[in-house]
Amino acid sequence: METDTTRQTGKIEKAPALASHFNPLNLLPLLRYVRSTRLEDEARANENKHVRAALEEEKRIGMRIAVWARTIGLIVVAIFLPFVNPRLEVIYYELLLLAFVLLGFAQLRMARVGQSRAELGLIFADFILLTFVLLAPSPFVAEDWPGALQTRFDGFSYFYIMLATGTLAYSWRTIASFGMWVAMAWLSGIAILAFFGRTIPELGGQIRTILADSPRMFELLDPNSVGLPLRFQEVIVFVIASAILALKGWRSNQLLMHQASLASERANLSRYFPPSMVDELAQKTKPVGDVRSQEIAVLFADIVGFTHFAETHEPQEVVTVLRRFHALLENAVFSNRGTLDKFLGDGVMATFGTPAPHADDAANALQCGRDMLAAMDKWNAERREMELPEIRLSIGIHFGPAILGDIGSERRLEFATLGDTVNVAARLENTTRSLSCRLVASNNLLERIGTDRDRLCNGLESHRALPVRGRETALDVWLLR
Repeated sequence: METDTTRQTGKIEKAPALASHFNPLNLLPLLRYVRSTRLEDEARANENKHVRAALEEEKRIGMRIAVWARTIGLIVVAIFLPFVNPRLEVIYYELLLLAFVLLGFAQLRMARVGQSRAELGLIFADFILLTFVLLAPSPFVAEDWPGALQTRFDGFSYFYIMLATGTLAYSWRTIASFGMWVAMAWLSGIAILAFFGRTIPELGGQIRTILADSPRMFELLDPNSVGLPLRFQEVIVFVIASAILALKGWRSNQLLMHQASLASERANLSRYFPPSMVDELAQKTKPVGDVRSQEIAVLFADIVGFTHFAETHEPQEVVTVLRRFHALLENAVFSNRGTLDKFLGDGVMATFGTPAPHADDAANALQCGRDMLAAMDKWNAERREMELPEIRLSIGIHFGPAILGDIGSERRLEFATLGDTVNVAARLENTTRSLSCRLVASNNLLERIGTDRDRLCNGLESHRALPVRGRETALDVWLLR
């Protein structure tokens, strides 16, 4: 999904630093920052499936925990409420607690990553209902008293249950909005109570007479007063608490985004390296793309006669064959600690000893070639049963020095393997046609094989002084037919 943040530049623009917007006298830049970070997070989520998955998982788990924590909290309140108010009217409040439980599960059902009007509406309904419960007298109370006395039960503290459970599920932006929403709902209810609530002037007059010498005490005990300064104090403290929790949520969100980015980077590495090597690379501090020279094994594998196959078969069948072919070769490469350098249409290039060399790189390369041929034999057996033509594979392997590092422009870098070793491996793969064999490995490769040499070299035939196009000197090679 394209957003305002990405439409103009084609890339995700990072929101300005949060600290630069902490000016309590100027809320407009802060609101702009909140909106810009929401757009940034949405853009990152839409462009990076790992970020999206992390946000969805965090929201799903957090929302479930929050709803059950809220439900358990409300059950505790429902249990002790009859002890606080041992009257028949308590049934009214017990039913309202059930309504809050149902609202919580409705929020769980409507929860999703991003902005959801339905979800925000249910949150605000929570605040409106709680304000009504705390400020409107129970219809089952027979005794008439001033409406302002509803504020004397310290019911405002129940808003903190919603704030606490909200931090488990909602974004830091929503938590920051909690303070404003509660302030609006609570102060609106106080205003309605002050202007339209029931008053008993006679009762107030009697108390004023008794406390004639203590006007400040009368301000606190006046049954017709909503105690506006105290109500503002409640709201201000709540706004401060929600802002602090929002800041904590912002920090947690940054950590979540960072972890999701790391997961994305690891997924990118897993396209080229086996899982065991991905873990090893993730722990290294030295950049993989630094230009360097080291000895590696290079393997090229190709489908023999693929051009004719592609010309005589439907495109969908060609693509299906290539996908199966690539999957088989990829598995062989990764099973032998190889690096899948690139797919070459109907072939692959794999390296062994990149990005970090190992003592058994040569052995792994030859074992990989054997595994590829074994996988192709098994696949061709399946194709013969279905009366489909066999797929012939040719492989060339060489060992020697190569240049490793990032190449390309600043806009597009690619980790590349270059040098004579790469060219020779490609030439060896090509000579399999003229030599009527399936695998050609250079003597340089076999000389580097240490343990398990007899097993790996079983069935190989020696071929002396093979001319290689582009090289002045011939190579001693080994063939597997």
